[in-house]
Amino acid sequence: MDTAFTRLVGVRHPVVQTGMGWVAGPRLVSATANAGALGILASATMTTDRLREAIREVASRTDAPFGVNLRADAADAGERVRIMIEEGVRVASFALAPSPGLITRLKEAGIVVVPSVGARRHAEKVAGWGADAVIVQGGEGGGHTGEVATTVLLPQVVDAVDIPVVAAGGFFDGRGLVAALAYGAAGVAMGTRFLLTSDSTVPDAVKARYLAATVKDVTVTRAVDGLPHRMLRTDLVTALEDSGHAKSLARAIRRAAGFRRLSGLTWRQLVRDGLAMKHGKDLTWSQVLLAANTPMLLKSAMVDGRTDLGVMASGQVAGVIDDLPSCAELVERIMKEAEEVLQGLTASR
Repeated sequence: MDTAFTRLVGVRHPVVQTGMGWVAGPRLVSATANAGALGILASATMTTDRLREAIREVASRTDAPFGVNLRADAADAGERVRIMIEEGVRVASFALAPSPGLITRLKEAGIVVVPSVGARRHAEKVAGWGADAVIVQGGEGGGHTGEVATTVLLPQVVDAVDIPVVAAGGFFDGRGLVAALAYGAAGVAMGTRFLLTSDSTVPDAVKARYLAATVKDVTVTRAVDGLPHRMLRTDLVTALEDSGHAKSLARAIRRAAGFRRLSGLTWRQLVRDGLAMKHGKDLTWSQVLLAANTPMLLKSAMVDGRTDLGVMASGQVAGVIDDLPSCAELVERIMKEAEEVLQGLTASR
């Protein structure tokens, strides 16, 4: 299926696997790329040395284009961009808007810049700065999310910018792809659907929790890091919501120390990242400290398999997913179903 997005990044199908921390590693990304979709490597939880190793590992498994997701506000963002340029990465994905200077540096190196946004004004801003495309996530999406549904947000963004728009939040099949295209999008991005594949390295016990979830089991909470975060409802989430302020801060500081060791960051860099996170947002210092919960709580579940000690970021689509196909099977199924839906619409006229 040929769209403005497939032509831009050089993939066969207008489907994106999002850069989920601790989930979107070399195995999942390369499997997605080999299936003809765009796989995005999550780098925020990696050291710079590990990032280079991971990029090379993906490149050794596929000749297809792939991307790397990074935090634009990270203290070492410049170093990560240098690694991406040196290793020939095709796409740079951002969860937060990259600066105009960072966009220019990437584009001059021939890297396609695709920020993720959650509001029309953010899409307009990054498009004005030179972004090549945007991923727009509606409130149904997993992880940090907004309040506006994809069906309302997507057409606003499509009408506001002249660059390819990829729709995220609530997509898992070919029907959703056709719906997004009808709204004017050039593709769809999916996180939870790719997490729930046989190529995902998430422990089987954790995948089983996702598959057992209903739509009502997916909730939005601020208890983890002070920001709206969509995840599976568990006893731990309830306990975090019920815990006192002092306990939450003490827990956050302990996990910040753990994340510092894993990421290779210094305390100064962590503080600098905290300042960047606080800048331009209505966050208290308590909320900034609570943000240290997220990487370690996610790791506990997504890597260690401890659903009792970790959190499981999730889109609402977890409630309607009931199998674990390979990435190749998933992408083929989506494209076949999309074709059948389009043919059915034509035949019904």
